[in-house]
Amino acid sequence: MYSKIVAGFIIFLQASCTGGHSQQNESFRPPEGSATVDELTDVSSIPLPEGYKRVALPKKSFGAWLRTLSLKKDNTVYLYDGTPKPNQAAQFAVLNISVGDKNLQQCADAIMRLRAEYLFYQQDFGNISFTDNEGGVYQFDAPYTQKRLALYLQKVFGMCGTASLGKQLLQVKMMNMQVGDVLIRGGFPGHAVIVTDMAENDEGEKIYLLAQSYMPAQDIHILKNLKNESASPWYPLNTDLDIFTPEYHFTRDQLKTWW
Repeated sequence: MYSKIVAGFIIFLQASCTGGHSQQNESFRPPEGSATVDELTDVSSIPLPEGYKRVALPKKSFGAWLRTLSLKKDNTVYLYDGTPKPNQAAQFAVLNISVGDKNLQQCADAIMRLRAEYLFYQQDFGNISFTDNEGGVYQFDAPYTQKRLALYLQKVFGMCGTASLGKQLLQVKMMNMQVGDVLIRGGFPGHAVIVTDMAENDEGEKIYLLAQSYMPAQDIHILKNLKNESASPWYPLNTDLDIFTPEYHFTRDQLKTWW
């Protein structure tokens, strides 16, 4: 469904990701007979909890595109150097996207890559633009080729990170979450995860999926909900102040959306 960006990034990433380990408790349950991870094909094939259905999305939206991202049959997360990540307890599934062979595609970088690839796929080249922490603008320009995009992202990964992306994105209320929004704590270090899908039930209760890369650079993966593993990997959209993922703690005022 979309072109793969050439791996081999060569510029050092300035902003990194670290955080604490926490969990979250919920009561919803997945349907019996759910598919195993090796039977899944893409984000849209991840089973829903009983009574939920995926929210409707515009056909060409960022959220609809994120649902098409394919999943690996092996849900092991590998680092950029080909070794398994020490912590294999955080992920439900792994996106079939190269991490490259340099320590670059960490948290914010993976999110910027997904956004850039989506806009490239839509041929919306003018909106492929990121800013660094000092406000410098990095605009994708012609020729509009996959090779050119890869070179452009090398520079972006070196100059931009959670601090700059946090400034560039727009604040949004937690209960107004949409697929493609980002939970981000900008800083040195900071962290960011992206909403890759959402669903709701007849009572209007919504749930969502989160994906991340991390530090060191590693495969982008769908996160588990460790506190309620029977509901995992879905998270509830509610009025709680805190959002606990397997390797980080966010707060509801850290949800942001794209320009």
